[in-house]
Amino acid sequence: MKTAIRTGAISAFTALALAATAAMAGTVRPPEGAQMVPTGKGFAIRADDDAVEQLDAVQSAAAAGQIIFHGGPVMTNATGVNVYVIWYGNWSGNTGTTIVPDFLNNLGGSPYFAINTTYYDSANVFIPNKVTLKGQVNDSYSQGTSLSDTKVRTIVSSKISSGVLPKDRNGVYFVLTSKDVNETSGFCTQYCGWHTHATMSSTDIKYSFVGDAARCINSCAAQSTSPNGNAGVDGMISVIAHELEEAATDPDLNAWYFSTGNENADQCAWTFGTQYTTGNGSKANMNLGGRDFLIQQNWIRAASGKCALHL
Repeated sequence: MKTAIRTGAISAFTALALAATAAMAGTVRPPEGAQMVPTGKGFAIRADDDAVEQLDAVQSAAAAGQIIFHGGPVMTNATGVNVYVIWYGNWSGNTGTTIVPDFLNNLGGSPYFAINTTYYDSANVFIPNKVTLKGQVNDSYSQGTSLSDTKVRTIVSSKISSGVLPKDRNGVYFVLTSKDVNETSGFCTQYCGWHTHATMSSTDIKYSFVGDAARCINSCAAQSTSPNGNAGVDGMISVIAHELEEAATDPDLNAWYFSTGNENADQCAWTFGTQYTTGNGSKANMNLGGRDFLIQQNWIRAASGKCALHL
């Protein structure tokens, strides 16, 4: 789903609930007991009538309050999840082009990403604790500074069809936009990032949008002074983590999610667990590759599931 915006100095769980309410504004409240499914758009919708009976059977068999497997594909390839970054807009001189790769290059094998190894597919194969940054490319405003969801998809598909990036069914393609770029379906007002999938070049491609949190620092970053001296990008990194773990466990929006429609990272959005103070006075909760980061917690799939930073 989309990473909901931060909603002020209130409890993280209250913030998540309020953000979900805002995202649902203008929609009809579903009947009590209605089956809900994720959309990748930061809110859940009522399931189609044809799917309700199947969802009833799946969810009635699951423990209350636990994340549920709905049978869709999961990113369990033995080589792990491959990541491709499209630096969209103007990133010249921005330290983010170093900070983000440092994070991604040290995420695989970490105690944090190990949380995703508690999730499995229909063959009972579990997600490996492996993430590989496979490629990065620049895109200087090929779709302008005002992006729709369709334009984000076009950015990804054009990079694949032109051969600039490979076609990789085990990949997640991130469109990371500079501060001057807007995503008109709700960036900074309803979400900070999102993930989805589409058929491109006859392949199921997983991709994500994450905008520079500097565009709306109070909505999409947890702090205005950050561990790596770039509050916008440090804010983005928590959103990147959010979307990547959801893409791994629920790539086609039909695998792992709660009966509310929340995916694993949605359940823990804007919660950070135990923190420490860095040299510049900012907060962090993990160190990867020598850098401090403040990253949201993720949901451990277990009988006593919970939000955490590690198993």
